[in-house]
Amino acid sequence: MRERSLTFLETLVNTPSPSGHEARGQRVWLNYVRAYAEETYSDAYGNCVAVLNKGGSPRLMLAAHADEIALTVNFIDKDGFIYVRKLGGVDAAITKAQRVVIHSRKGPVTGVVGNVAPHLTKGGEDAKPPKIHDLFIDIGVSSRRQAEKLVQVGDPITLTDQFALLRNDLAIARAFDNRIGTFAVAEALRRLSEDRDGLKAEVCAVANIMEEVGLLGARQIAYSLKPDVAVVVDVTHATDYPTVNQAQHGDIHLGQGPAITHGGCNHPEVVARLEAVARKHHIDLQHEAMSATSGTDTDVIFWTRGGIPSALVSLPNRYMHSPVEVVNLRDLEQIPELLAGFARSLKSGEEFKVSI
Repeated sequence: MRERSLTFLETLVNTPSPSGHEARGQRVWLNYVRAYAEETYSDAYGNCVAVLNKGGSPRLMLAAHADEIALTVNFIDKDGFIYVRKLGGVDAAITKAQRVVIHSRKGPVTGVVGNVAPHLTKGGEDAKPPKIHDLFIDIGVSSRRQAEKLVQVGDPITLTDQFALLRNDLAIARAFDNRIGTFAVAEALRRLSEDRDGLKAEVCAVANIMEEVGLLGARQIAYSLKPDVAVVVDVTHATDYPTVNQAQHGDIHLGQGPAITHGGCNHPEVVARLEAVARKHHIDLQHEAMSATSGTDTDVIFWTRGGIPSALVSLPNRYMHSPVEVVNLRDLEQIPELLAGFARSLKSGEEFKVSI
């Protein structure tokens, strides 16, 4: 990966972007894509768009969600301990004994999620996984009054884990889901801006908000943008490690390329075009099946305004929704190449329709 792109990825991943509080991360994204777009803007709730080849046809939306799972301050007890609600799919069991930052209006406040030592639990009730309301944060104060001078109910909270390179093209971070998606659509725009020969489509790279709490930003921006075709980038579960049932969850490996999903919201003609582009550019694709829903923004984009032909491209991700998500950077680099190739394959005014 080129050095500037890697720096952008690291900055993007390390910048806190909890659901409903994405502005800091969105600012990083917009600052990067401005160099490669003719127009950039954000809407009322912070969905961000970068446009290339404005006025072209069809209008292609390359979309990814910018938010990460997180916590929020819910209650402060008389001793200054903070209880939380979750923003998205937080696992309470792995959140215990973690360092956190509360993003207050007065600045960052460091804390730890309390954890009772095993010595103090022997002979007690059988251990059960904690619920989110069982978690409490210690910020080093001794009263509610002291705590309220630093934080207030509603302040978002993130873990402190940062981006790091592992080995063998692997990287680790707390929030690859889904900053890798916003990275990929930005990099696709960069590739297209540097070589616009033959580009007929208007390309709108989108970093949308609040996916983790209901696919909300995608509904907003797909409605207002009115694309003719959409490709969504997200993560998917890698299943190449112990205890994962591949017969149930599929066979997806790090290092074997991005995954494409079949069925449901994924328009068969858009999927077929992505597969053709992958073959042309020698990009290895892995394949996933879905039943009712994909669990991604594709689920709401495809039915907007009577139906937007859509498809989902995913990066394999080990240990999703944890502080130690692991991805392969070579897999990631292939996604912008695939997206750019798809954009260049679009003919002027082209429409995607199921053959009947």
